[in-house]
Amino acid sequence: MPAASRRPPVSAVELDRRAYRRQQNTRSVLVSLISTIVFAVVVWLTVINTPGWSRVQQSFFDIETAIEAWPRVIAGLWVNVQVLFFAVIGVLVLSVLIATVRTLRGPVWFPLRALAAAYTDLFRGIPLIIVLFLVGFGLPGLELFPRNSAQFWGTIALILTYSAYVSEVFRAGIEAVHPSQRLAARSLGLNHGQTMRIVVLPQAVRKVTPALMNDFVAMQKDVGLISVLGVVDAVRAAQIETAANFNFTPYVLAGLLFVLLALPMIRLTDWYTARLRAREQIGTLV
Repeated sequence: MPAASRRPPVSAVELDRRAYRRQQNTRSVLVSLISTIVFAVVVWLTVINTPGWSRVQQSFFDIETAIEAWPRVIAGLWVNVQVLFFAVIGVLVLSVLIATVRTLRGPVWFPLRALAAAYTDLFRGIPLIIVLFLVGFGLPGLELFPRNSAQFWGTIALILTYSAYVSEVFRAGIEAVHPSQRLAARSLGLNHGQTMRIVVLPQAVRKVTPALMNDFVAMQKDVGLISVLGVVDAVRAAQIETAANFNFTPYVLAGLLFVLLALPMIRLTDWYTARLRAREQIGTLV
């Protein structure tokens, strides 16, 4: 056997340490599980013993009403997913463009930098629901654009608003790349565009990926606001069912569906953040 492939034998002390760590991990998991169950039982008993629980249960957690509203609400959720898909693509393209413009150097680019800065200041300051009204009802009123659905205008409003936030995330990542990376790229003969595309942007994206994933989770939630334009999405479908049955259970159903839609990305964000933190702390004592 080659000497390089041989592994030194594990000492008895190290084996004892590994066994102790496994024992501590098992103990921690059991304690966490028991404490969680006890906490959930206490909260449940407290809630169901309140004087108004029966009325709240009937108005918000009626199983029959949820089953009846399910087809319309799940069909509306598919509309939200479609809007989210196109909005994410639009936000990524527009935000990278704005971030790149804001990082341009030289006085000749000042008008573009000022325009990009004004854009981010404006759309980060206006609430999304107002942007939806302005875009969804104002732009069609100009009669400068072909007639489109409210779903289309809601997607445009989401792109305009979230591009302002995401562009600042990208800009922070671009500015976090050390200037020596740009200088090295330019010394190899790359122009500014090639330097940004090949050297700077890949490093910037890795640095800000957790923040980008959090913005995506926020967009998954805010996509339900397109209902104010009359789009029959999950929220509007829940509103229709609530008005028909005088019961708020469809709203709870829509909320749970949005949670289930966002949960995979939330867990992926937590996993990636922990993985990135562990990789950065390799060789350190925490």
